[in-house]
Amino acid sequence: MAEVEAVQLKEEGNRHFQLQDYKAATKSYSQALKLTKDKALLAILYRNRAACGLKTESYVQAASDASRAIDINSSDIKALYRRCQALEHLGKLDQAFKDVQRCATLEPRNQNFQETLRRLNTSIQEKLRVQFSTDLRVQKMFEILLDENSEADKREKAANNLIVLGREEAGAEKIFQNNGVALLLQLLDTKKPELVLAAVRTLSGMCSGHRARATVILHAVRIDRICSLMAVENEEMSLAVCNLLQAIIDSLSGEDKREHRGKEEALVLDTKKDLKQITSHLLDMLVSKKVSGQGRDQALNLLNKNVPRKDLAIHDNSRTIYVVDNGLRKILKVVGQVPDLPSCLPLTDNTRMLASILINKLYDDLRCDPERDHFRKICEEYITGKFDPQDMDKNLNAIQTVSGILQGPFDLGNQLLGLKGVMEMMVALCGSERETDQLVAVEALIHASTKLSRATFIITNGVSLLKQIYKTTKNEKIKIRTLVTSDKTILYSVATTLVNCTNSYDVKEVIPELVQLAKFSKQHVPEEHPKDKKDFIDMRVKRLLKAGVISALACMVKADSAILTDQTKELLARWGCSGPRLGTRALIPLALEGTDVGKVKAAHALAKIAAVSNPDIAFPGERVYEVVRPLVSLLDTQRDGLQNYEALLGLTNLSGRSDKLRQKIFKERALPDIENYMFENHDQLRQAATECMCNMVLHKEERFLADGNDRLNIYIYIFFLDDDKVQNAAAGAYIYIYIFFKKLCLKMTQVRLCLHDQLSVQHRGLVIAYNLLAADAELAKKIYIYIYFFFLTVVGKQEPDENIYIYIFFFRECLIKCMDYG
Repeated sequence: MAEVEAVQLKEEGNRHFQLQDYKAATKSYSQALKLTKDKALLAILYRNRAACGLKTESYVQAASDASRAIDINSSDIKALYRRCQALEHLGKLDQAFKDVQRCATLEPRNQNFQETLRRLNTSIQEKLRVQFSTDLRVQKMFEILLDENSEADKREKAANNLIVLGREEAGAEKIFQNNGVALLLQLLDTKKPELVLAAVRTLSGMCSGHRARATVILHAVRIDRICSLMAVENEEMSLAVCNLLQAIIDSLSGEDKREHRGKEEALVLDTKKDLKQITSHLLDMLVSKKVSGQGRDQALNLLNKNVPRKDLAIHDNSRTIYVVDNGLRKILKVVGQVPDLPSCLPLTDNTRMLASILINKLYDDLRCDPERDHFRKICEEYITGKFDPQDMDKNLNAIQTVSGILQGPFDLGNQLLGLKGVMEMMVALCGSERETDQLVAVEALIHASTKLSRATFIITNGVSLLKQIYKTTKNEKIKIRTLVTSDKTILYSVATTLVNCTNSYDVKEVIPELVQLAKFSKQHVPEEHPKDKKDFIDMRVKRLLKAGVISALACMVKADSAILTDQTKELLARWGCSGPRLGTRALIPLALEGTDVGKVKAAHALAKIAAVSNPDIAFPGERVYEVVRPLVSLLDTQRDGLQNYEALLGLTNLSGRSDKLRQKIFKERALPDIENYMFENHDQLRQAATECMCNMVLHKEERFLADGNDRLNIYIYIFFLDDDKVQNAAAGAYIYIYIFFKKLCLKMTQVRLCLHDQLSVQHRGLVIAYNLLAADAELAKKIYIYIYFFFLTVVGKQEPDENIYIYIFFFRECLIKCMDYG
């Protein structure tokens, strides 16, 4: 019975294969393999499943299945040829050549085998030629770099060539095989900045996308040496080493999304120990006095990027738990640093904020209340352990730590404010004669006063001290903070003053003819005050920023401020949009609540940030999902063109980050509005909308497949009417459409993008052509002539150019697909 069922499953798989449902066919063949022991049937099933692997581009699996069929029957010519095809795609040309050579021996008259034999022979010869020349190049570069008598320009050129070579897979492998790691270590030993930088950048390229190489390099260079290089004061060096460590982490963790196979996969089975060692050294860097401010920032950046989960749907948060247990106290020490104290670690202006962001991300990444309670207890023990009646500096560090946490996970910070003595210590520090104590205390009081209960305590116990500080201090940073903290009833006045100082109000367009008419009729015409000119405004803005106005105002818009009226919110939104930007945590509530004008202004400020910033940094954690609705609200014909444009740019940036964000944009019903802007008369709006739609196509929403749907034809119409930038974006969208929606391939029978003047659009056209060829054999017969025509009329006549080889590569792939169809 099992053998009969196996034969039935084989036939079922064949039917699925004919219908091009290769996943279903693979499933049927796999089920049949479990039911039969008949060798002849096993060989057929493995051979057929190998064909499915070729169709789905699972070349490792295809080669494995074909090998099993050959083990049963060494003369299985179909299995031999399928293994040849899989090995060729995997880059194992010599093994593929042996298989097709065997096929040609068994069937010498088969033209397909003969042609494949010739093609592989040519490819192997070319590969050998390139390898030989690459070996010489690598050897020559190292000779120049290690020769102290070499000319400076030659050494610089050799260093740059080595970096470029290291970024290419073939070049990186050649460097690695030719004792390159040891030679790069010699460059590091020279301690000459330009040579060390070249070595670091080359190592970074060699580690990218290759787990085995990354592991060898990590152990050869050693993590402690890598961290010491990142700890230097040189910003360029520190950033380059940070990129090296990121490349190593990506390769070890699989974040590079590349397929590891064969010997490489067998060599590296478990990388957790190495990743944990890297994390441990980064945490040690945070509290080392030998580390520069730049190095500390890069260590925090690496921890921010690699420790918390990128997707909360992933259950495993063990990296966060490890950092909380072994490094939270070290992060708290960085947050609690006071720059004016002699014991302060080397910092930059961003160090404490990066540490606050890391604390926020770690706290958000915890999965349950016991984990959050453990986190809170560590913070409590650290802060209370700092309180010392005999040492004011320790008390200062404790309050600075609370202030830093309030800028991260606010709920946790609010719980810490309830600790015995924290609020009292803040008020007591206000009475200190040292300006450093006053500044830390007032800054902490600003963050604490956003809770009504804490504000009441401050009003009861600290207003008199704050007033005294305001009268006596000459430090403007302290003055502005005492002003905001001591009397919240003046918030509207403060906001109005700021709007006036920065001219953040709407200015009506002045029509010269009407001005002349008013003067002629002897009407009063207001003239611009000299101090309203841009230079004066910029000067005032710089002074405000230097005084620390951003952090003070961010506290004014937090949720518990009942005194903050809608009119005050509108003024703050105007200031955030036109002048220096408020933090995103402050802008999001302003964009959701308040007057209509205020919400639009705040949404526009968010759009400006989203358009030019990395969303992971600008909108950490779940905040990135909250910003979608304000941006979508700007896609309205009642908004001005600049607001539309920057909202589209922001949505483009967000939609390129993750499918979850694309889903959020889709749920906010933004797609119809984005499509409408694709038909705007304004070139930049049309380009921004098309680029946004290019990213949204990745969501795989079925809006192109409905019966009677002409959306695809409309997109093609846009392509042939628009300028070069829009055509580039539209061509990118077509690629994704044809990858995700195979049925649409049958609707397109011409590949006109290949005939475009721009090489980048030609490239996209060839990728689309390949997808069309791969989708259906009958469709391939209709369009292959266009591809030949393209090569003969466009590529064949172009001048030699290094960029043209990528197009020749895709053209070759198209031809190979045509040959597969016969």
